Parts: sequence; structure tokens; C-alpha cells
Amino acid sequence: MSVKDQVNIRTRKLGVLIRDARLAARKTLSECARAIGVTPGTLRAWEEGRRAPSLPELEVLAYFLGLPIRHFWGKEAISDNPPPTEALNLPVLVGVRQRKVGALLRQEREKASLSLRALAEQTGLSTARIKSYELGERPIPLPDLEVMMNILGGQVESLFDQTGPIGLWMIQQRAIQDFLDLPPELQAFVCKPVNRPYLELALKLSTLSTERLRSVAEGLLDITF
Repeated sequence: MSVKDQVNIRTRKLGVLIRDARLAARKTLSECARAIGVTPGTLRAWEEGRRAPSLPELEVLAYFLGLPIRHFWGKEAISDNPPPTEALNLPVLVGVRQRKVGALLRQEREKASLSLRALAEQTGLSTARIKSYELGERPIPLPDLEVMMNILGGQVESLFDQTGPIGLWMIQQRAIQDFLDLPPELQAFVCKPVNRPYLELALKLSTLSTERLRSVAEGLLDITF
């Protein structure tokens, strides 16, 4: 399958997932478009698979809809009960993140020792377009970003916001999901205040080296026997 076919398929799949997320959150095209700073026509083009959002636009959309960003790499529908989110200037955040993602993309390209021309030849994108992406002058459609990162040997996940308000919110969402993925008996154990000392002990043990853990285990055996 050619790179162009991969991009087209991913763009259409992404559109289906975006529409699913918006409908599940009971938001209109206009509401979502206004929140993230794009036109309703642009959002409609995303949903119809004719265009694709950039990663920062997708992050802000996920934040606005109150869902984990990994929804857009999945196949399942989501809950229609999104949690409330802090009021932020989302269009400004999009701009900041566009520039950040562009800078990180450039770092990945330089780390891979690949020139603009070489990356352009492998992706079918023009050098001018890639340069504008790296400078944050133009939003990077997510399928283009995925193709470039794949060629550079990186993962799009490494570009996710980690320290901003949306990034921190996404980390919280992942933590919640990780908890929900635990077996029921472990969930019950974690939720009991009386078990907190055991959890704190487990946390401390997790920071020890292998040799130190072996020493602790041997000490416990000596006490037992």
C-alpha cells in the first residue's frame, strides 16, 4: 500500500472517530469548531474524511469533548457523559502546541540525520510544506505527521502534550483508565484507606535496584525461618 493510500485511509477513519466523539458528547459542529478555533466547514471536512486535523487540534478537541485522546486510535464508541473541563483559551493553546510539535518534528528529523529534501522525497510532501510544519507556520494534518514520524523512527505518542493543562488532563484520564482496567479485587484493595501503607511500601520497593530487592527478600526469609 502506498503512502498516499495510507494517508487517505487514516484520514477517513479519523473522520469517523471525530464524528463519533462529537455526537457522543452531544456537541454541534459549530460548538466544537468555535471551541478549537476552526470553521464549521473545516470540522465537517474532518468528519467526512476530506481533511485531517493536526495533533494540537486533535488534543484540544479531545479536551473540549472530555475524552482520552487515544479514542482516535481506537475502534470503540465512547461515553456520552464527559467530565467538566477548565475554561481555557483553546485557540491560543492550539497555536502554542502547533509550534511545539513543529519544533519536536524538526528535532526528530535532525536526530535521524535526514534532510528536508530526503524527508520530502520519502513522504511525497514538498520541502516548503515540511519546513512550514517545522516552523509552526502551518498545522500538520495528523496522517502527515504519522507518516513522517514513522519514517523518522519515532512515535506520535512522544509528541503528546505532557506539561500543559491539556497534557496534565490527559495524564489524569490515562491514570483513571489504568485504574478501571485493574481487576475488581485490586480496585477494591486500592480504594480502602487501611491498605494505603501497603501501597506506599510497594511504591518504595519499586524504586529499589534488583540487588537491593534481593537483599530485602533474603532478609525477610531470614526472619521467617
